[in-house]
Amino acid sequence: MLGMIPGNGHPYSWSAIVNGFDPAAMARCPYPVIPVYLGAQPPGSVRIPSAQVTHLWTDTPAEAADVAAAALIPNIVKQPEDVIGQVDAVMIATDDGFDHTRRARPFIEAGLPVFVDKPLATSVEELRTFMAWERAGARILSSSGLRYAAELDACIARLGDLGELRWVTGVTCKTWERYGIHLLEPLYRIVGPGFESIRLESRPGLEVAHLVHRSGVQLTVPVIMDGGKSFGTILLCGTNGHATVRFGDTYTNFRRQLLSFLGFVRTGRSPYPFSETVELMTLLIAGLTSRNEGSRRVELTEIHPLLQP
Repeated sequence: MLGMIPGNGHPYSWSAIVNGFDPAAMARCPYPVIPVYLGAQPPGSVRIPSAQVTHLWTDTPAEAADVAAAALIPNIVKQPEDVIGQVDAVMIATDDGFDHTRRARPFIEAGLPVFVDKPLATSVEELRTFMAWERAGARILSSSGLRYAAELDACIARLGDLGELRWVTGVTCKTWERYGIHLLEPLYRIVGPGFESIRLESRPGLEVAHLVHRSGVQLTVPVIMDGGKSFGTILLCGTNGHATVRFGDTYTNFRRQLLSFLGFVRTGRSPYPFSETVELMTLLIAGLTSRNEGSRRVELTEIHPLLQP
């Protein structure tokens, strides 16, 4: 488990879901929601018996001991590369999409399967590098935990009841580049591939992305900087009715996400095409382009040529 930056407690949560946790040490976790949802699980159930997080590195060395104590990680390393030869796979646990190729490169070059926290890449240069690595055979997986939400499974199962979808919206928080993917990924599972364009209207404290899909569905994604209490709400409107989805089971989302990566490590078979991640990152990058160019509408076909080798 490699990397920890401000605002992201995945080394605590992901490691604990795999290893189990020490309740007293986890109570000191600086992200209070994590001990709450871990503690809500049946006693002794938090563990994936077939795997272990054995090594840890954090960007701020002083934080590593607390993470290791809380999530029962036996080894703290001085440098991320120290895990090469000691582990079967690595997880890059930082959600800054502008720095992931630097973090992932040593492990890609060592031939290890790598999970990269969302978003994989927020620039053309970073995404192009990951695409080249994947074409060359690197085993790379990246996603939001909301891709695996049980509430999403139920929603997709009853999509036919809504008739033809006309409009879909989902609320996220913080910033487009860091948390836009949390809603784009579940929305992608609902409408599938084929996004055509995006316009990102930006004002202090609020951004609203307007997306057009080849199916004719239009989507809006408000990004409310301080909107954590609204985060994870989706509304779908179709010709026969509407449905609302509220994501709430963070523990199950993360556990299913981790199991998916572990299956990928064991079998070498990706749980979904890498092309889906590429399209989602292209959408994120097009949104940033729109913001930087006066909120103009950006066609994804503008970005595609820039990603070619």
